[in-house]
Amino acid sequence: MESYDALLIDAGTGNLQSVHNALLNLGVRIRISSAAEDLEQPNRIILPGVGAFRAFMDGMRQRGLVEPVCAAVRRGDPLLGICVGMQAFFQVGEEMGTHAGLGLLPGKVQRFPEFKELKVPQTGWNELHFPSASPLFSELPEGAYAYFNHSYYCVPADPSDIIATTDYGLEYACAVQRNNLFGVQFHPEKSQRVGQKILSNFVHL
Repeated sequence: MESYDALLIDAGTGNLQSVHNALLNLGVRIRISSAAEDLEQPNRIILPGVGAFRAFMDGMRQRGLVEPVCAAVRRGDPLLGICVGMQAFFQVGEEMGTHAGLGLLPGKVQRFPEFKELKVPQTGWNELHFPSASPLFSELPEGAYAYFNHSYYCVPADPSDIIATTDYGLEYACAVQRNNLFGVQFHPEKSQRVGQKILSNFVHL
């Protein structure tokens, strides 16, 4: 089998092509897979997702990916979750009912409240603030801009898991890290130079 730098997981709802293209532009060799057996060998793993939390988790379960992904994290493989891929790290999501996530981090995913002057979903560019250092954001300045598109946000139970926040009517966690587990709510593949740097940082951990 041809060697590759990272495994891009297809759970059936991910924006795979744009993530794949962004990585190719960085010269990263990628394997796209929805096969559980591809997670048996150590590798960097990227888990993108768009759409509803429940549909994403249904796709993970139908493909038999839940336990292999969790086992890879326990083994120490670096894992980057993007958008719903990050939301899936948590215990439960509250979109269209309460649904179990991967349970890799304590906490939940809940909908933005109805704001008087802000539209939900949040769609567009917003600033990143870094309460603690992370190799994922190496060489990025405070206040760097990334592209967001989401109606639900993560509420980590452990504040030490939060490595970036943003403000949209309220301050919330837009990126998390625990050891080899990394997640971003925004879309690095749509965030131009900032996003390219984040993807490069992850691939070169």
